[in-house]
Amino acid sequence: SLKKSLTGLTFIRDSDIHHEYLTKNADKYGGLIEFYRSPARVAWTPTGNNVPDYPKLAQLWWKNVATAVTGEKTPQVAMDTLAEEMDNVMGRLQRAGMANCAPKLNPKSDPSKWLSSEHAPWKKLDNEKPKGETIAYDKLLQAWKEGRVR
Repeated sequence: SLKKSLTGLTFIRDSDIHHEYLTKNADKYGGLIEFYRSPARVAWTPTGNNVPDYPKLAQLWWKNVATAVTGEKTPQVAMDTLAEEMDNVMGRLQRAGMANCAPKLNPKSDPSKWLSSEHAPWKKLDNEKPKGETIAYDKLLQAWKEGRVR
């Protein structure tokens, strides 16, 4: 399990997080080792990966992504369907009154409330695929040196 922990940085066993290798190399993990060794680890979330009914939600993900990949549905329709199905599952979990970290859904609202041209999530562009533009390499290098985009 130590090899899996080092590869995916998802620590399954307490013995892994306290392994001698991680003690010697903790400074290379940006505070992750210290966090997992601290009491904050258990205060952070009692649900592990913090996804209520992960098996059910994962099943919905793959089912809907497949319809986009095969071309059966557009990516937008597939993701809208996924969102609706996940909201339904989370709504049932909310109504059931889970003991720990129950989902709490916001009321449905117009997407324009959230979409913006100034920050994420971004609203759809008028032209999602503008014509490409060729710029001389020397000009790009000069812009980079000056800290400009172009």
